[in-house]
Amino acid sequence: MAEPNSLLGRSRRPRPRRAMRRLVIWYRRTGPVISLVGSAGTVLSGRFGFGLNPAASNGPRGPRIAIAVDGMGGDHAPGPILEGCLDAIEQLALKVLFVAEEAPLQTAIQNLKLQERVAQAQAQGCLQLLPAGPSVGMGEEATTVRRKRDASINLAMDQVKSGAALAVYSAGNSGAVMASAIFRLGRLKGIERPAIGALFPTKDVNRQVLVLDVGANMDCKPSYLHQFALLGNIYSRDVLAVTKPRIGLLNIGEEDCKGNDLALRSYPLLAAEKRFYFAGNCEGRDVLSGDFDVVVCDGFSGNVLLKFLESVGSVLLEVLKAELPRGRRGKVGSAFLRNNLRRIKKRLDHAEHGGALLLGVDGICVIGHGSSKALSVLGALRLAHTAASHGALENLHRLSEGDGQ
Repeated sequence: MAEPNSLLGRSRRPRPRRAMRRLVIWYRRTGPVISLVGSAGTVLSGRFGFGLNPAASNGPRGPRIAIAVDGMGGDHAPGPILEGCLDAIEQLALKVLFVAEEAPLQTAIQNLKLQERVAQAQAQGCLQLLPAGPSVGMGEEATTVRRKRDASINLAMDQVKSGAALAVYSAGNSGAVMASAIFRLGRLKGIERPAIGALFPTKDVNRQVLVLDVGANMDCKPSYLHQFALLGNIYSRDVLAVTKPRIGLLNIGEEDCKGNDLALRSYPLLAAEKRFYFAGNCEGRDVLSGDFDVVVCDGFSGNVLLKFLESVGSVLLEVLKAELPRGRRGKVGSAFLRNNLRRIKKRLDHAEHGGALLLGVDGICVIGHGSSKALSVLGALRLAHTAASHGALENLHRLSEGDGQ
């Protein structure tokens, strides 16, 4: 006897397995979440802090820009520093003048098995190894650069001073880097204290905010913050292509009557300046809002803000992991979100954006994290390459000549 379904002219369809039905239901319910996370990854692709967009280029394009690298700067130098330089040479149109002590450098090349890559880069004219004397240690005083004249950081600065390189990068002792830059390159005319500027992402995917100072000057005068605003305005306008940068003063409230003595005395000085647009006080919650293009503050507050934001990537990832369902369904759900979570962490991880600009010296100088490894070095060199290719130094010279418009 024929089956009922056959009598009706319909074939029996196999019922989906229970696990598959649950998976379909779960995906339908969490589809908006997956879309939201993907959107967040796009928004957070703003170049964090500390550097420019970490998306790697397909290869070097255009003429190569020479960048001097302090090969002995950093906790892990010189091996990972050289490895990051080789990665940058393969991805960016740059030439690296690598300054380091010969014995440690050769040992690192052998240990990391970089002989072939080094030889290839040298043959292409993209890498030049320059010998240096005893380097400045991470725990030494900044003034040591005066005594160790042949230290790698000093010789790297000399490459910029002589015109052999357009920018310099070091992940070494930040105080020594700043001192060497001042002694070897000099300050821009009219700038009392150079400032370290870091780029942070904002909610607006097309905007970044430049925060300075983030560690060079712990105690500041109102005139320092005024000069930081002038430097940040030119960099934001000419390198980040912001037509009319909005300058903010980091404070605890929007009202001009709030803040400590430094904020109260700096506010009228910034508000009276005609060479840039002062948008008022910037509270901590507004730094990443996209309402400001440049935020000025003393180095102590800026460094606290910088270190706090460095932890955001790992914390955000852990929170998202904790909120995912557990068990078999959790594993299936994580499979859908894994790439999104990795992308978010990558774009917020400070290791992806390895440097900050030292603004106010007569040269392009990028300071990296002391713990920098190859990935951080790549990000820092990308920042230096971008600043040099946009003619940032020429634009800053206009400020020292009295043309800040």
